[in-house]
Amino acid sequence: MKSRLTPEQIQLMKDELSTELVGYLVDDFHYTPAQAIDVFYTSETFDRLQESATGLYYQSPGYVYTFLRNELFSGQVM
Repeated sequence: MKSRLTPEQIQLMKDELSTELVGYLVDDFHYTPAQAIDVFYTSETFDRLQESATGLYYQSPGYVYTFLRNELFSGQVM
């Protein structure tokens, strides 16, 4: 996928999406912020988000969160 975004813009999108996903974990699972960060940053979903080729950083937080929730409940990313 060819992107017109700079690497810095892509990283900003990943960072903002990560912040949203951690917030969802705090809200839905009642984790502390530190626990939510740990869960997210050790997930396969986070690894996939960091790979720009997946294009996950272009997706909505809700869409990416479905992958994370599935991973947490089933142990596998969709």
